[in-house]
This record gives sequence, C-alpha cells and structure tokens, in this order.
Amino acid sequence: MKNKNEIVLVGVLKSPRDQRLLLRQHWYRIPLEFLPKRNFDYIAFYQPAVFGANGKRIEYYGKIRRWKICRRVELLPRESNHPRANDFYVKFDFSEIKKLPRPVKNIIPRRISFGFTTLRRLFSAHDILQLYGVPPIEQIIGRRLKSLGIKTVPQFPISINGKRFRLDFAIINNGRRIAVECDNTRAHAGKAQKL
Repeated sequence: MKNKNEIVLVGVLKSPRDQRLLLRQHWYRIPLEFLPKRNFDYIAFYQPAVFGANGKRIEYYGKIRRWKICRRVELLPRESNHPRANDFYVKFDFSEIKKLPRPVKNIIPRRISFGFTTLRRLFSAHDILQLYGVPPIEQIIGRRLKSLGIKTVPQFPISINGKRFRLDFAIINNGRRIAVECDNTRAHAGKAQKL
C-alpha cells in the first residue's frame, strides 16, 4: 500500500521525445548541477505547452526504482555533438510509469520548474497550485474584479530593461494601466521586480 505522504518531485518533460523515452524505456534525466537536494520517492512529469493539446499538465508519474550518475552522451549516444554531451546527469529508472486518474492542469498558467509535493496532493489536485498548497488567490481576485465590472487582462506581458515579466492582471482604461499582483511581498522583493 502506498504511503500518501511520500515525497514527489515535479519534473519537466522538455519535449515529446523525452516523453517517449519515459513511456517506452522508463527513465528520466536531470542535470546533476540542478538536482534538488531534498530526498524524494516519486517523480511526476509536467508537460509544458510544447505538447499542444496535452500540454500544461501532469499526466504521468512513477516510483523511482534506482538512480545513477552518468554523462549525457551515455544516455543519448546519438547526440554526441550536443553542447552538454559530457555533462553529468542523474538517470532515474522506474519499474513502470503510471497515468494519473485525471491530469493536474496548469490553469493560470504558471512557469513550472522543480517542486515538491506528496502523493496525496498529486492524486487529489485539479490545479498545479493545489500541489503546493497555494490558495487560488488569482482566481478569487479575478472573479471579484469581474463581478465589480472591472475588465482585466490576465497574465499581461511587460518588458522592463530587456527583462520580460507577466503581471497577474492589468487593468487598462483610457490608455492608463494598473498592475495587479496577487503574490506575497517575498515574491516581489528582488531588485528587478521592484522596478
């Protein structure tokens, strides 16, 4: 019986090719330099927008059977000219890859990188934010602004000093713009965010 509190790493499948390797050969790789320090028993696999209609979601997960450190070229020998061919990776092997009863979708959407959750949350979540216990503040504020008749543009892109950002909401009226951010102070404490 599975322990629902076992730790799950949420990883990213960068391409459909990586998904094919996962589903057919039951392995996944992480560059050693980016390997999270925390221990984990499972990996859940996020499929970004490059997956088209099946993107922006987690559909598959697997329990780690074993892992080893090797060079990228050992894993993908046909890509010996790849710029990272000699870099070290951690290869995770799985006995099987399972499909979730329902996908966990990236509804807002948020940029996804490595994160941790539990099996309990993975099986019960409908939205990526629920994996991490984050209340859906953006949806709550968006619904309230709409009920007040305030038109917003969600995930509004902006560029400052060559850096690109997305505002949670922009209110645009008569050529004037108001930025609405729903994150906490810590998320906007960096120098770039204060500009």
